[in-house]
Amino acid sequence: MVEDMVSSQLDIRGVMCPINIVQIKLKLKEIENDGILEIVLDEGEPMQNVPRSIKKEGHKVVKVEKIPEGCYKLLVRKNGGGLK
Repeated sequence: MVEDMVSSQLDIRGVMCPINIVQIKLKLKEIENDGILEIVLDEGEPMQNVPRSIKKEGHKVVKVEKIPEGCYKLLVRKNGGGLK
């Protein structure tokens, strides 16, 4: 199960673009290639922009889950080729 493989977590609820993207990039640099980053973020603009930016950087969103309080949890697999 992917949830059992989470390498690191990042809660960016209340953090606006582009700061949330910067925080994700920094956190992804800290984990090993193929590691899983769990991200909790707000619905709306963050949920529209963050997955697109992650994919653009070459990483893979492996799971999206709506959680209480109007938030989402993303599980992102780090691609070794991204975030140079």
